[in-house]
Formats: sequence, structure tokens, C-alpha cells
Amino acid sequence: MTDPLTQRIDRALRSIVNPRTGADVVSAEMVRDIATTTDGKVRLTLLLDARDDATLVRAVRHAVEGVDGVAEVRVDPKDPAEFAARSRPAPPMPPPPRPPGTSRALPVMDAAPAPARPTVPPPVVYPNLGRVIAVSSGKGGVGKSTVTTNVAVALARRGLRVGLMDADVYGPNIPRMLGVDAPLPVANEKIVPNEAFGVKVVSLGFLIERDQPAIWRGPIVMKIITQFLRDVEWGQLDVLLVDMPPGTGDAQLSLVQATQVHGAIIVTTPQLVAVGDALRGARMFERVGVPVLGIVENMSWFENPETGTPIPIFGSGGGDELARELGVPILAHVPLHPRIVQAGDEGNPIVRSDPGAAASKALVQVADAIATPAGAASAR
Repeated sequence: MTDPLTQRIDRALRSIVNPRTGADVVSAEMVRDIATTTDGKVRLTLLLDARDDATLVRAVRHAVEGVDGVAEVRVDPKDPAEFAARSRPAPPMPPPPRPPGTSRALPVMDAAPAPARPTVPPPVVYPNLGRVIAVSSGKGGVGKSTVTTNVAVALARRGLRVGLMDADVYGPNIPRMLGVDAPLPVANEKIVPNEAFGVKVVSLGFLIERDQPAIWRGPIVMKIITQFLRDVEWGQLDVLLVDMPPGTGDAQLSLVQATQVHGAIIVTTPQLVAVGDALRGARMFERVGVPVLGIVENMSWFENPETGTPIPIFGSGGGDELARELGVPILAHVPLHPRIVQAGDEGNPIVRSDPGAAASKALVQVADAIATPAGAASAR
């Protein structure tokens, strides 16, 4: 008689060992809520502690995919503490209100002092990472990842040792833009980054499938960012660029709590909606003690191919106004160029594939601002 699907899945999962504990994920009770359907779809929860290796998600999924009868697998990573809190029974309902006129005992304040709040440890300094620079934006769709990718390649072409950490856990596009799509190997208990155009790169896109949604809360985001800083064999870098997700959420706070960030570059487009969001993002970095190095205005204009006349499709002046309000320089105005999109889709950044284009020269200008001693001094 053929073993039930759940038993075959259980046996496959017992072959996955957590390197931190030495126990398999089933015995360690890391796997919960396994659900299967008659047509072979499997869904399960994987409890990942902040000290666990994020590659366990991929290992668990691949193990289950290899089980006979499994057609589709979904693994939902969750923080153990949050999972435990959600699993606790609901508190009892309060007693019904007393009838009018009856006495009620007043609450008594506990005389014992309130427990002290836990202190937040200071950020860890990683000297081998060089200057850590976050590239951020207030909203999505402004070309932040495009700017980050091209600036990283431009810095590497200058001879600097460059790392690129894709912290956009919800939309990791850096692998496609650099034309790399290979699993991250592990050697001597360290993750070995992939490399493209002289840039060492790490991304969640190397660890999950292209169509897998990253439905993760703060603790998991913090764990991924910390592991990308601490457990990757970056070697000695001069600059580590960190591509942030849009907004001012968990990833931004996790980065500044995990390590010393030497500066931030804010990417915006000229229209006021994007500038307003970018201002909030810049203020967030200022509040946590990270200096804003400058503003990059992307999609500043479109050059008429027949006349060469610049056409400000998205308006004009927004980036300059933002720079004035923040008291920081405008690092570059990057024109809208169809070749940028094509180069990103092909995995061949425009600063390399078409260095003579106006967009390439503007992006190299951003790299120059980071690489020059004045830019380095301001970043420190």
C-alpha cells in the first residue's frame, strides 16, 4: 500500500537539518501547519529564528517538491515568537456589567516598579564593508533599483571594491538588472555572493522563486538584512550600496539598527507627488542619524529624438526643490531614456552598454560624487 502523502512529506523534511541546532526541521518543530490537497498542492509554515539560515526556506521547498505526488509547494516563513503569540488561546471575556446601585471594587495599582524596557543594542560596525550607503525612495516606480545598479557598476569600473545588497525584500529586481540568476553557494558557513561586472551582489531573489510573494513581517525582514550583513563573505569592500524598498518601513529601520549607515541617497522623479514622498523618506534617515548625501532626480526629461529638445514629461524642478529644502546637493538629473529600460531587462546596465548616453553620464556623475574624497568625507 502506498504511503500517504503527508508521511512522504514528513520523511523528506526530516532530511533537512538546521545547521545552527544540528536537528532536522521536523524534530525541532520548525515545520507547522502542513496542509495538502487532493491534487498535490502543499502549504506549510516554517518557523525561522533570527539566528537561523534563510536558505532553509529554499531547502524545505525543494525537499517537498521532490516528493512523489506533490504538484505545488508554498512555504510561509514566520517568526517563532509571533507564531506562538497568535497560537495562544484568546483571553477570557470580561464579566458582565453589574446592575445599577451595586458596589464595585476599585482597581488597585501595583506598588512594584514597572519592568525596565530592554535596551536596544548599538549597531554593529563591519569595517570590511567600507562605507555603507543606502539608496532609497519615498515611493515605488521612480527607478531606485536602476540608479543603484548603474552606480554600483560605475564605481566598480573606477576600480573600487563594490558590494550591492538588495534589501528590497518585497520586490528584489537587482538579479535581473545585473543579469545573474544563480543560487548563493555556502562555504565555511558563509554565504558567497554572486558577482556581475565587478560587483559582488546578494539578493533575496537568489533564495526564492521568481513568482513567490514575500509576505513577511518585521522580524523576518530584520533577520534577512542582518544575515546579509553578517553571514555573507563580502571580503574587503570600499563601498556597500544597499538598495532599499520604497517607503520608511521595516527594512529601513532594520538596516540602521543592524549596522552603521554612513549616508543615504534619495531617488525621486520631478512630479510633486514623488517629491513629497521622497521628503518623508529623507526625514526618516535624518531622524535616525543617517546623513542624506544628495538627491538624484530620475526621469527628468525626455529628449526628442528628432530635434534633441528636452521634454519634461513629468514636470520639472521637483528634485532641485527637494534638495534645497533638505540643504543637500542635487547629485544628478537623469533623463528618461528607452535604452535604460532595455538595458535593465537585458541585465546589461546602461553605464556599461551605452556609456555615451546622457543617462549614463548622469549616473556616472552620481558614482563620482560617492567615490571622490569630498563625497567620502560627507558620508562619514
